[in-house]
Amino acid sequence: MVAHRIADGVILRLIGKWLRAGVMQDGVVIRTEAGTPQGGPLSPILANVYLHYVLDLWFEKRVRRSMRGEAYLVRFADDFVATFQYRRDAEGFDRDLRQRLARFNLVLADEKTRLLLFGRFAAVTTAEYGARPETFDFLGFTHVCGTDRRGTFAVVRLPSLKSRRKFLARTKEWLTGHRHWKRRDQQRHLTTMLRGFYQYFGLHHCQPKLDDVRLEVQRQWIRVLRRRSQRHRLYWCYLLSRAWFELPYATTCHPAV
Repeated sequence: MVAHRIADGVILRLIGKWLRAGVMQDGVVIRTEAGTPQGGPLSPILANVYLHYVLDLWFEKRVRRSMRGEAYLVRFADDFVATFQYRRDAEGFDRDLRQRLARFNLVLADEKTRLLLFGRFAAVTTAEYGARPETFDFLGFTHVCGTDRRGTFAVVRLPSLKSRRKFLARTKEWLTGHRHWKRRDQQRHLTTMLRGFYQYFGLHHCQPKLDDVRLEVQRQWIRVLRRRSQRHRLYWCYLLSRAWFELPYATTCHPAV
């Protein structure tokens, strides 16, 4: 697949050597019989090239042309979402996709694969059965059928529960390992971590979820500070008036589309 675009034999031989080099685990070299070495710097690039031909071009050249209605594919690394206007098209794609991937020694992760009703008509359709439209997670966001400020349909993206738990686990681990740092230094590092989180998830509808994350980080920080002494006086009424305890609030970093 790489040779479709690159004719330089030196580069192609170098990639081949990389794939056959194997990996070292606990001082033991393990030869790779297939695929790319996990964790190798070249692996993400080759995976993208592989899926470009296996999935992207196949969907664009073959799948979309055979569908009765509109069809789109959004992929990032090995995660993707395929959308269809008609349910029959989606069911046919699910069947054809498994056969396509099997030809290239790939399989779908069944625990991460779902077929669901989503879009501007989902709320009306599910309301007939007394239910609400389903949601799905993609790239750290939970996608919800919602409305914009004018009351028209809009896809609302919120930080997923998994993303929030993962970030809070990181802050808790960092605080535990740096509990004896000076308070100002802890504040600067937590501020950097929160701003990084905000810059990715800073969408219009995400404000309440981001505020909850900030509050939980403060609670983690308080628990760590209180463990320094059994006679602490670090109560909320005291801490909230201290400049060194302030953490940045979330702001909308990405304009609404």
